[in-house]
Amino acid sequence: MTGLGMQTMAEAVAAVAAADPLMAAFIERAGAFEPRAGAGDYFATLARSILFQQLAGRAAAAIHTRFVAAIGGEVTPAAVLAVSPEALRGAGLSANKTAAIRDLATKAADGSVPLRELTMLDDDDIIARLSAVRGIGRWTAEMFLLFELQRMDVWPVEDYGVRNGWTLIHSLPTLIKPKELQVEGERFRPYRSVAAWYCWRAVGLLRKPMILPGQQAITISEVPEKET
Repeated sequence: MTGLGMQTMAEAVAAVAAADPLMAAFIERAGAFEPRAGAGDYFATLARSILFQQLAGRAAAAIHTRFVAAIGGEVTPAAVLAVSPEALRGAGLSANKTAAIRDLATKAADGSVPLRELTMLDDDDIIARLSAVRGIGRWTAEMFLLFELQRMDVWPVEDYGVRNGWTLIHSLPTLIKPKELQVEGERFRPYRSVAAWYCWRAVGLLRKPMILPGQQAITISEVPEKET
């Protein structure tokens, strides 16, 4: 998204705001759309995503550091496949994550996951190819599309952050369900990634615990005003 230029991003934000008055009001409070840039290394990014799953940040970072050292310092399919599963286990990877990392490396090496050609594929094709890798589900593939490939029309309806943010922005009494959120997102095509980013921003601005299914939501009036 950052590679699209300031004018395109401004147009995308304006389109999202025009499609939803409550989103427009929140955008005014939240400020500029500032997505982070991708790392630029698709294989390393996907491997890191697998390693960080279901682990606390510090523990995951430590394992990732040992993993990189175990494969010689460069995260590539060839480097992963050049070492034994036992070496990866010795770096702290679980059996499942070892199998997942090796499966990713194998599929990247044989072209099942064509990393060099990913930018030429559409979103659904990328999700399908990545989801065929052990340890990569739809959510991981969507995050890759959003943050690494900078795709503009990704709408991760299963993501609790997006669901929470939508619920807060629209002052809903309970956490919105994924099927409902899917329908709501249609109005933002082809810029649903921008709407998703502002949903995450709502959660960040509130600095409140995540709303879980069955819990009562907090109203948007609790969001602090944007500093001027």
